[in-house]
Amino acid sequence: MNDEENLDRWLVSYADFITLLFAFFVVMYAVSSLNEGKYKEVSASLISAFKVIPRSLEPIQVGEISRANKKELIDVSAVGAAGTSDVSGESGSNNKTLSFSQKADQIEKNMMSLIQMDEVTLRRSEKWLEVEINTRILFSSGEAHLVETATPVLTKVASILAPYPNPINVEGFTDNIPISTAVFPSNWELSAARAASVVHLFSKAGVEPGRMSAIAYGEYRPIADNSSVKGRLKNRRVVIAILAEDLESVKINKEDLRLIQGEEESKKRHSEPGTINF
Repeated sequence: MNDEENLDRWLVSYADFITLLFAFFVVMYAVSSLNEGKYKEVSASLISAFKVIPRSLEPIQVGEISRANKKELIDVSAVGAAGTSDVSGESGSNNKTLSFSQKADQIEKNMMSLIQMDEVTLRRSEKWLEVEINTRILFSSGEAHLVETATPVLTKVASILAPYPNPINVEGFTDNIPISTAVFPSNWELSAARAASVVHLFSKAGVEPGRMSAIAYGEYRPIADNSSVKGRLKNRRVVIAILAEDLESVKINKEDLRLIQGEEESKKRHSEPGTINF
């Protein structure tokens, strides 16, 4: 009698397949979720294993070593800085003790290159030194902004005047062409703005702002005929006046003047009839 055929043999193959499939997914999961700590350890060990020792940056001595004493070595940069500060300090202190005539001589000497190139004109007296810029065009008509050609000359003049303590009056002028805009209702405002433009430039170039005053003359002090184009160009100008009295003297004189005026006003009030003093 033949054995009955086993119809469940397929279960063995199926079970093997399922087992292999499970093992495959377990391996895939293990590969996909690496241990970060172990990975860093392996990475560090590889880096240390293959790391190349850097070459020395120290220079190789060729020839005999100098036996100079360390005390004889001089820091050139330190000496240069100290020398510069000493010179500038001495220059600043000397400028304060000089007479105005000596200061004017120094300013004229420093501006000699500009004078020889006919870029500035100097006029002087015992009480003031006047510097007039001879640049062909300082301002366009109706404008208060300096043209580019005038800026280098004014910057150089500012650098020359910066070390001196004397007050500086920057005077603005216009031609006689009427102007009436929202910015400049008249030539008075235009000339004031032109003087202020130079004051701003001087301030940026190192001149102490407290030394400077901007003064407006409008169209009323021409130096050339306004009927010609060249004459109007000359009248659109700025003059820099350096005063003889230093800033401290000017402040003291103003205080004295206020005291004198106050005393005079007080005397007038007390001398008027009908006043009652308490």
